[in-house]
Amino acid sequence: MTAVTSGPIVAAPATCKRPIGLLLVAIPVLMVIWLVIWPIISAVITTLWVKTPEGSAFSIETYRFFFSDGYSLSNLSMTLWTTGVCAILLLIVCLPIALYLRFSTSRVSAYVQGLAIFPMFVPSIILSFAFIRVLGPNGTVDLLLNAVNLPKIRTPYLTPRGPVIGPVWDNIPLTVLILLSGLGAVSNQSIEAARDVGAGRFAVLWHIILPRISNSILVAISFAVLGIFSAFTLPYVLGPAAPEMMGPFMQRTFHELFEPRTAITCAVVTFGFCIVFGLFYVRSVAKNRTT
Repeated sequence: MTAVTSGPIVAAPATCKRPIGLLLVAIPVLMVIWLVIWPIISAVITTLWVKTPEGSAFSIETYRFFFSDGYSLSNLSMTLWTTGVCAILLLIVCLPIALYLRFSTSRVSAYVQGLAIFPMFVPSIILSFAFIRVLGPNGTVDLLLNAVNLPKIRTPYLTPRGPVIGPVWDNIPLTVLILLSGLGAVSNQSIEAARDVGAGRFAVLWHIILPRISNSILVAISFAVLGIFSAFTLPYVLGPAAPEMMGPFMQRTFHELFEPRTAITCAVVTFGFCIVFGLFYVRSVAKNRTT
């Protein structure tokens, strides 16, 4: 019989695992390159290179027209205004909800969480129809006010306020979940220690909670801004015909005015603004990985 000698187990070198890891991420990376990066590059090339009888020539005429056209600038201004107002309202609405869900121990918090996440399961077109039936002309609110002999409300439907209410309600679930995830890093011991030295609720919020969830707030705002800035359904159904947000403006330019190059220019401009908030998100993720 041969004796079996036992010895230390030698781990496989890390270089053997790298090809497997690269293969696992190859398909998602290729999909991102195919569906996201390449269309962006193609759009930029399409807007900068114009076909002429002599061939192709470099031109920024479409961008010069966009930033000199009053109607295009008014649509961009409305998009920026709507996005900024929605981001502020989301933070005002969702931060108290997330704080309540994090520190509450009552059974009511489970129902509050269910109500906060409920908009995630409602399609945008259904939300638009409900908005019109409730706050639109001769909607539910008008009927209730008329029943008690009160004047009608000034409906936000088809006004610049319409695209604000819809996206805010639609983005509440994701914003609450991101903020709630960040609040999970705030320990009860740190809050109790602050209270032991006499810190009030506002001091605890300002000096203990907010500094620890600043990255989560930045991520939540970035996601909300990216979604609202490029939204189409809610601004198209609820917003005014003029000025309009960039999503409906691009669709109308492409399908009704038959100007695909101008529509692509609008898309590139929109991407330019969105990439700024995307960089904030990437920076936040990279900062979390290094800490």
